[in-house]
Amino acid sequence: MSQIITFGEVLMRLSPFGNKKFIQANTLEFYFGGTELNVGLSIANFGGNVKHITCISDDFIGDTAISYLNKFDLDTTAIVRSGRPLGVYFLEVGAVMRPSSISYNRSHSAFSCIQPEMVDWEAALENGSWFHWTGITPGLTQGSFDTLKEGLKLAKAKGMQVSADPTYRSGLWKYGVNAKDALIELIHCSTIFIGGINEMNELLGTEYGYSNEEFIEASKLLMETFPSIEKVFDKIRTSINASWHKIRARMWNGEEFRETQDFDITHIVDRIGTGDAFAAGLIYGLQHFDDYKSMDYASAACALKHTYEGDVNYATIAEVTGILEGNVSGRFNR
Repeated sequence: MSQIITFGEVLMRLSPFGNKKFIQANTLEFYFGGTELNVGLSIANFGGNVKHITCISDDFIGDTAISYLNKFDLDTTAIVRSGRPLGVYFLEVGAVMRPSSISYNRSHSAFSCIQPEMVDWEAALENGSWFHWTGITPGLTQGSFDTLKEGLKLAKAKGMQVSADPTYRSGLWKYGVNAKDALIELIHCSTIFIGGINEMNELLGTEYGYSNEEFIEASKLLMETFPSIEKVFDKIRTSINASWHKIRARMWNGEEFRETQDFDITHIVDRIGTGDAFAAGLIYGLQHFDDYKSMDYASAACALKHTYEGDVNYATIAEVTGILEGNVSGRFNR
């Protein structure tokens, strides 16, 4: 059975219960996550065959992380271990007008030491049909960039679909590599672009606005600049406050522009991992539906993730389909 491959850091999230700040709290809860891992776990929850490649700590915390991944039937055979600790981040969940706050502790983590020779990419991609990457991983260390580049080069040579979510975060890229140049190199190995105007402007050196017309023009230029890119998908978030957002999506597939309706999320439980849920829904959708239904499925999956605590989207196919059919009342299922 063909596999979807994800590559990236596994992190432990520590957070006070509810909407407390750390200064208020005496106890914490923890979750496992990580941008690319969140995508893989969500696809696995839809029934997809997923392999996650990473480096984690060789201790009981790493053992616990692998046990968590195994609950989703995720293929963990390509995970390597390190004597360094698992990466950690701390989250204070905001509410109404108070935004959430995050602090990372990952600069000396197990994943930060990864090098290309630690991953047998030929074996890891043996059954691969799709490779998903984000701009988080190459921004961490030279080793994570080099390792990802090796995997993407082989995936391209094998003719795999490669989805790119080139998220740029200014807090990363501290190891001397130019972020734009590095991302451009990786985009040339990719076929599906998951990103909006900000990401396209960053890569193209342009100043497009946010209208649909300018999105189409930016997408056309992106596809001219990166001929391997076949389709562009953009998730649009409108924030009313920290607890109330609206989500919709749009696309340019080289032939037509389409846009979904808004999903109105009036009571956010947890925003972490919602973009990952969109990417997962899109990847799953593109393997089963046409472009528009895939985008609609991704938007519904993203909306549902806002209702789950933790980094991972636990929504099932039936739950996402129910949302698409208009079942948004939240009434009991009996």
